[in-house]
Amino acid sequence: MQRGSVIGNVARDLGLEVTELGARRARVVAEGTSQLCELDAASGNLLISQRIDREVLCAQASVCVLQYQLLLEDPLQAFSLVLDIADINDNSPVFAAVEIKLDLVESTVLGRRFPLESAHDPDLGTNSVREYKLSPNDHFALEMSTQINGNAYPELVLKRALDREAQAEHVLKINGIDGGNPIRSGTASIHIRVLDANDNVPVFSQRVYKASVPENSAMGTVIATLNATDSDEGVYGEITYSFSHLSDKMGGIVEINPLSGEVRVAGLIDYEEDNTHELDVQAKDGGGQASHCKLIIDVIDVNDNKPVIEIKSASANVAEDSKPGTMVALINVYDMDTGSSGRVTCTISDNVPFKFVSEVKNYYMLVTDGILDRELQPEYNITVTATDAGSPSLSSLKVITILVNDINDNPPTFTQSVYNANILENQPVGTFVMKLKAEDIDDGSHAKILYQISRDTHSEVSSFLTINSETGELFTSRLFDYEQSVHFQIKVTARDGGDPPLSTTCTVNVFIKDQNDNAPVVLYPVQTTGFIAEDMVPVEAPGGYLVTKVVAVDADSGHNAWLSYRIITATRPNLFIVGLHTGEIRTVRAFMEDDEPKQTVVVLVTDNGPETLSATVTVSIVVGNGLPVLNELFEFADESQDSDNLTLYLIIQRSAAYQKNTLRRTSTDRASLKVRAGAPHPC
Repeated sequence: MQRGSVIGNVARDLGLEVTELGARRARVVAEGTSQLCELDAASGNLLISQRIDREVLCAQASVCVLQYQLLLEDPLQAFSLVLDIADINDNSPVFAAVEIKLDLVESTVLGRRFPLESAHDPDLGTNSVREYKLSPNDHFALEMSTQINGNAYPELVLKRALDREAQAEHVLKINGIDGGNPIRSGTASIHIRVLDANDNVPVFSQRVYKASVPENSAMGTVIATLNATDSDEGVYGEITYSFSHLSDKMGGIVEINPLSGEVRVAGLIDYEEDNTHELDVQAKDGGGQASHCKLIIDVIDVNDNKPVIEIKSASANVAEDSKPGTMVALINVYDMDTGSSGRVTCTISDNVPFKFVSEVKNYYMLVTDGILDRELQPEYNITVTATDAGSPSLSSLKVITILVNDINDNPPTFTQSVYNANILENQPVGTFVMKLKAEDIDDGSHAKILYQISRDTHSEVSSFLTINSETGELFTSRLFDYEQSVHFQIKVTARDGGDPPLSTTCTVNVFIKDQNDNAPVVLYPVQTTGFIAEDMVPVEAPGGYLVTKVVAVDADSGHNAWLSYRIITATRPNLFIVGLHTGEIRTVRAFMEDDEPKQTVVVLVTDNGPETLSATVTVSIVVGNGLPVLNELFEFADESQDSDNLTLYLIIQRSAAYQKNTLRRTSTDRASLKVRAGAPHPC
């Protein structure tokens, strides 16, 4: 068949759609390197890719079968293709020698037979040699004989006595004709020289010799010793041995000792090349008389070939969600040896989620045999071992690397489920808050994470912050006021790039930290435009008597809301003192006659912020006659003068908050320090 000829349509025969062939990268692979056919993916036809010569492929085998595999990927599948190569009559019979020379003595008896070399025709059956014809002559006829192995060969038979003096040479033509249609033939000439009388011809002890020799035998190994005798004496009785019609190939493998008839190994004998050799041996005496025998050499196979491992198709990648039984690779394993030496077992590494399945002789499918998880093992190096049954056995190794492709089976994971962040109030828009971090153990785009503020977050709160979708960095999107809100919570979602994507959510608690942005506000004494409240004190009040108390609050918190009081001006500088942290105004001494009946004290109230803020208040005190002196107002009068040692008492209580001249909490208690120390510092 010509190159490009159609063998058949595999798509139709296998029930496949033609479009599948291209999409799944269909191709035909052969055992070994011989690729004689190819697939036309566009039509589904199997085409001849190069000349197929049955005689080259299968020699004289009665059946010539070639086995191929049709491979499809995504998923990997294999179909067996078997081609039966039919013989055609494309070879003519050929004689090994175009001229056959015979030396016959004129006294040769009638009926003497002389074997001739058969014509060789590589074709089989009716296309091989069917008959021989001899050119017309008066002395010789052609008859057929059969070898032990059943092969027929021609023999020249003497029918009329020879007379050297009448005719010293005879030239004949022999034709080998095959049975093909049309008939083919080959021709050789037979040149017969008639010699003077040499009464006896050499005679072999056997017409057919059989011997055996192991392949790879050392050079010089004796295969067989042939023996022929000649009853003549002298030069006519001296016999020399030689091969008849020995091919160049065989000439380099065996040799014969011309005197002893020993046949020895002269080169490499390989069972896999040819397991039987049939040789024609000639024994010739000194007078030119010759006889022939057959030497049949059977080559004994030895285990000299390692198994061959060929990867016909391998998907270097397999998805981690592949089902058990998914084919990953198709492997062809064979051994050139025969018998037990050619029987091969194939195994793979232990403890891998793969196994071999064989549905076609010498072909193994590597399939998944368990659950794959790229995150646990992203790659497998699978060692394929092929071992024959010879003695000793031989083995071969090949490593197949399989990469496990990622699927999006793992959601992102935040390093923390809950994050806490602190923000100072009054920070500008765009202030960095914190960076969230999520990780995804998947690979590639499946591990690419985008961040966003979750829809689960309250709509108003969700606008407080913005997030960089790629880095997870949070930034403020507005100004925060501690006095309005001290805490809010958002949820952030990390979403991967899979299809469909997977996501996870974390909680971010944001705490607003106070800054000293509010000055103290005096609640008492109440002061309005043009009016100052007056406090009354008995004229008989002793030193240390509580006159009034300045009440102030600071809308800030913590240290920023700790207030301290100090008198900055007074009508009588040494008459009153104010508690540093309480704001209580007490008398320093008893009133005297020259003290004014109406005293004015200006108190400075300062907070404890890094940059202090303050407020002032004017306290109007009227000294009145007839007012009772209350003991409970001066029972701690001398407490501050007990010791020069400073003793601090920290009392943690709730604080008041005041914003925009509106009192939000009624309690005037706050965290404060009560101080017991030496003499107070007069204003």
